[in-house]
This record gives sequence, C-alpha cells and structure tokens, in this order.
Amino acid sequence: MSTRAAPVVLVAPSGTGKTTLAHRLVGESDHYMFSVSVTTRRPRDREVDGVDYHFVDRATFEEMVGAGHFAEWAEVHGRLYGTPRVELERAAERGDHVVLDIDVQGARQIKEAMGDARMIFVLPPDVGTLLARLKGRGTERPADVARRLSSALEELQAVEEFDYVVVNDDLGNCLETIRGIASGVAEGIGRAAAARRAEELRAAIGRILRDEYTEHANAHR
Repeated sequence: MSTRAAPVVLVAPSGTGKTTLAHRLVGESDHYMFSVSVTTRRPRDREVDGVDYHFVDRATFEEMVGAGHFAEWAEVHGRLYGTPRVELERAAERGDHVVLDIDVQGARQIKEAMGDARMIFVLPPDVGTLLARLKGRGTERPADVARRLSSALEELQAVEEFDYVVVNDDLGNCLETIRGIASGVAEGIGRAAAARRAEELRAAIGRILRDEYTEHANAHR
C-alpha cells in the first residue's frame, strides 16, 4: 500500500536557484513530479494539452475557481494559471511528491488548501552570490536587476511564514536536505537562524539598491 506523500513547495527570491533544485528533484527520482497546470493562454508549438498544460478558456477557468478546483491560482500578464487540487491529492495517495516552484502568494494559497504541504523557503548563501546569479548571463539590464532585488526585499519578509528554511550554499547538500524534509527526517535551519539570515540579506540588498541602483530602485517603490 502506498504512503501518502506531501506536496513540496519551494519559494525563493530570483537568483537563489530554486528552479534548478525543482528540476533536479523531479529528474533524479520517480517519486517527485511536477503537476500539470491549467492555463488560459494558447498552446505554443509542440505543447500538448494534458501533458504540458490543461488549456481552457477564461470562462471555464473562472468556473473552476468558483468550484474550488484549484489549490492555488494567479493571473500573470493577463493569462490565468492554476494548480489543480485533484492532481496534488492523487499524487499524494500514490506516494509521489508534487514539486511546486511558486511565489509567496501561491505558497500561501497552497498552505491553506493543503495543510500537509512541505513549505520550504530557499535562501541564497549571501547577497554576493545572489547578485552574481542575477547578473550571470551578462545580458540583464540594470532595471531588471533592480526589479528582482526589490522583489527579493519583499519576499524575504515572508520567511517566518514557512515551516522550513534551507540555504542553497551547495546544490547537492541542499537537495539532500529538501528530500529529508519531504520524508520527515530533516528540518532545515532553525527559525532564529532563518530570521537572522533573512534580515542580513535584506540589509545587504537595501545597501546595494541604494548605492548601485538608486535610479532604477525608485521606479519600483
């Protein structure tokens, strides 16, 4: 008989590496999977309905919202996206962990809808690493870097809402900790340490925005 598994929710500021973590979790184990989201956007070339997304019109999506079909949903650039509650339930009963790479707002919805979800906030090891990742490809405009740093300031305020906090200072170790949290044998770093790290990061990001991105940062206030 399968053992019920909990969804694994990963939240982090841009540049922390959570998408890489999510894909490694799914790619390296048959017991971690991505859910198939519902969206109102049109299929792109080679996308298959029911495999890449469930494609629906806005009226159908809104009916699904009203009927409580989504564990979380959001509107992004005029298109609606949602995570079907039934997919999380079916995976849990099979013993599979659904991995959700989402933002703070989506995580709050999941926490309310799925009380057993593993809510994990991923922190970068330091602000230098975060900034290096944001600038990584060398193609990011200063305004884009400033926007992402400003978003990080807000997102880091939510750390205390999460049951588990991990630091992505080593990809392999971070993955091992997340798997341990999912199976109930690891805890991540403690609340006091998490709060302290988050405040240190916020202070450092604030200084960088003030000293290096003042013009661009003001546009996001």
